[in-house]
Amino acid sequence: MKEIKAIVVGAAGKMGSRIIHIINETPSITLYRAIERLDHPSIGKDIGEVIGLGKMNIPLEGDLKKAGADVIFNFTNPKTSIESLEFAKETSSAIVIGTTGLSPEQIERIKELSKSVRCVFSPNMSVGVNVMFRIVQEVAQVLGPEYDIEIFEAHHRLKKDSPSGTAAKLGELIANAIGRDFGQVGVYGRKGMVGERTKEEIGMQVIRAGDIVGEHTVLFGGIGERLEIIHRAHSRDNFARGAIRAALWVVNQPNGLYDMQDVLGLKR
Repeated sequence: MKEIKAIVVGAAGKMGSRIIHIINETPSITLYRAIERLDHPSIGKDIGEVIGLGKMNIPLEGDLKKAGADVIFNFTNPKTSIESLEFAKETSSAIVIGTTGLSPEQIERIKELSKSVRCVFSPNMSVGVNVMFRIVQEVAQVLGPEYDIEIFEAHHRLKKDSPSGTAAKLGELIANAIGRDFGQVGVYGRKGMVGERTKEEIGMQVIRAGDIVGEHTVLFGGIGERLEIIHRAHSRDNFARGAIRAALWVVNQPNGLYDMQDVLGLKR
């Protein structure tokens, strides 16, 4: 199997550094370039030394647009992710995007660019979460309208978007599976005299505290019982491992927009 050359954008960040650590453990993929924002204090330093891996002879760069690779990883922010996707198109690279908080216009831009790029775009690269995506749809269909549905998510205090992309995806998938429009039935928190809960609504509750990596719970509440499906991330490594799995898969696919359900063969 050909060794895959990878570029990691946001290489000195929390997710970027973990992706590089997992790349370093994976024989079939190697780090080719490491990119950060131009004003990052570690620009020019060896990325291995920056993230605690020891010397790798790969400097941390502040400019992506020099040389392409087989695959690009980007878990940074919406603007930078789209710039990386544009660069992937120019260089015929594949790309894995795990960024959340994109606007509808930015998502449409990703869809348009992906017609000419091999792109995996997913709000959560965890294998366990993507199994959860599949299961909650089937559970919602089996339990039916007599069960109330609530989604809880918790993340670290530094997370900027709310609710998480994963929680929003859970709500959308469940709503679609039971014939509802999440844009119409999603309820984000409750305060004051809001009246009785409607049968159609899907609740969304958010926690931001400390260093919580990521927790998601879907609660199906019936009369006399409740069923909870829970995923807890213990570290960012499960997201990084999923991203590597996505990269190894997408480099062999035709141009198009994929998600982790495609990577794992879980598409309904």
